[in-house]
Amino acid sequence: MREFAAEPPVEARVGDALRDAGETVATAESCTGGLIGSLLTDAAGSSDYFDRSVVTYSYDAKLEELAVPREHLDAEGAVSAPVARAMARGVRDTAAVDWGVATTGIAGPGGGTDEKPVGTVYVGVAYAGEWGTGDSGATVERYEFDGSRTQIKERIARRALSDLLAAVGTRG
Repeated sequence: MREFAAEPPVEARVGDALRDAGETVATAESCTGGLIGSLLTDAAGSSDYFDRSVVTYSYDAKLEELAVPREHLDAEGAVSAPVARAMARGVRDTAAVDWGVATTGIAGPGGGTDEKPVGTVYVGVAYAGEWGTGDSGATVERYEFDGSRTQIKERIARRALSDLLAAVGTRG
């Protein structure tokens, strides 16, 4: 899983940024199946900032583990901005961490449509501000990647970590 890694890899840079900020992260993964958590734990000392990765592949798992509203799943489908945002918020809040990162997409080779082709993903990043500050929030970005299933999964995971790194950097 290093085909698309930079030097130093984004997982190491994320770890350094979180450690420097004294912040923690948890991930909610659908299409990446735990890959983001795996990449984060490749770095020695990741227990300083990484709490957990929850793989919520099915609708039921998203509802039960992350409290993703049924209305989002019914109206938009699992591969959507509202679901990615709810997943990121849900894992952030259930894990009681500073940052939640979520991925939901279509890794292929099948399952794509004209509206959401194979390689489509929504990446959610949620931040927990101090109580009473109104500083909490979440962003979602949509991306499309080409390649084999494993290549798409790696690209998604690395993009999610890059989005997290950028968000941590703007708060520091």
